[in-house]
Amino acid sequence: MATFPPYPTHPPTGPAGGALRHAHWWQKKWVRYGALTTLLALSGLVILALVREQTGTEGFLVGLGLAILPVPLLIAAFRWLDRVEPGPWRNLLFCFAWGACAAALIAIVANSFATRWIATATADPSSADTLGATVIAPVVEESAKAAAVLLVFLFRRRDFTGIVDGVVIAGVTATGFAFTENILYLGTAFGTDQLTGDRGIASVTAATFFVRVIMSPFAHPLFTVLTGIGFGIAALSADRHHLRRVLLPLSGLLLAMGMHAVWNGSSTFGEYGFFAVYAAFMVPAFGLLTWLVIWTRQRELKTVREELPAYAVAGWLTPAEPFALGSMRARRIARQYARHHAGRPAARAVAQYEAYATSLAFLRHRGRRGRAGADFVVRERELLHELWARRDVARPALDHAARTTAPPVPVVAAPWPMYGVYGYGQQTAPYPQTAYPAYNPYQS
Repeated sequence: MATFPPYPTHPPTGPAGGALRHAHWWQKKWVRYGALTTLLALSGLVILALVREQTGTEGFLVGLGLAILPVPLLIAAFRWLDRVEPGPWRNLLFCFAWGACAAALIAIVANSFATRWIATATADPSSADTLGATVIAPVVEESAKAAAVLLVFLFRRRDFTGIVDGVVIAGVTATGFAFTENILYLGTAFGTDQLTGDRGIASVTAATFFVRVIMSPFAHPLFTVLTGIGFGIAALSADRHHLRRVLLPLSGLLLAMGMHAVWNGSSTFGEYGFFAVYAAFMVPAFGLLTWLVIWTRQRELKTVREELPAYAVAGWLTPAEPFALGSMRARRIARQYARHHAGRPAARAVAQYEAYATSLAFLRHRGRRGRAGADFVVRERELLHELWARRDVARPALDHAARTTAPPVPVVAAPWPMYGVYGYGQQTAPYPQTAYPAYNPYQS
């Protein structure tokens, strides 16, 4: 696959390259972007009005101030998981906006309607609230959040290549949803405290903040991540496995709904039901999924080290680059080296080089396993062209990083006499033997 000559080759243009000569107006990019932006903006305005109406202006501001606290930490955590092949920020921005605006609006409207309908049909408002929280809410909310994952999976397929991408996209979507939901709950709690006069630790606001922001900021992301894992495994499947690509996301969605239902129903399990579910169910699940994602990221780095040497043999990369690109420490050193010697633009170019090289390794890996799409050759040439355009800046930095992070190789004396060296005829060397660092970029 890496048989191109060592010079940039531009992808074909025109209809053969995938361009539409006479695209309809609804197929134009600016029309789709405009419609999506308008939808999210209108959803945001409506959800803002609904939350403000329920909490009041002062409650809304208090809820907003408290609900935003875990958001930067969660976004940073998901971005850290995505460092091997970081996706574009526009995808994350869309996912957060969808969760905070569109999914939250769907959930509020659908949950309220369903709960009222059940209360009217059964004449039992208490049971309707319990049924709505444990059955209706998990189905509606997880389906609304999964819609964002589905849209990225369908329309940003190049940015959705595996499990880590599914986890990040689903997690950021759920973070946006939890942000809006926390504003509603915290604002409502503040309004209750205003009526009762409670203050400090004994207030409803403090209790709500402790449960939703301190103890379980990862709850919604944890549920939706199961859907993302399903889509991520489907992304690893070949295009011809149509049934698998449908069943895996659905299975992930059903698991997300089930976990969400157990979490919402914990309050009905007795006085200590919430803490029992938290300790016996949520914490182990969080630890297991965290391990899975980190293990998957290590496998991705291994894939980079195994696939890129073919391009080094073909002349596209230097021999040291596969090692440097397969190590997060070496990548960081390369960016720091470029920033120190050539400024931030050079560091940005090195970061882009690392991302394109990682995408190239994953593309080749899918191709060897028969999972690449019909545009494999075009995509490979695009990535090689991007690498070639940044080689002058990236190669010195990556070479420095490879030499800096290469493990030392011990040098020992031969156990037999050697001609032409000091001490010929002796079995031991005249000086004590030490370990000298040797540049071996492919030693793991």
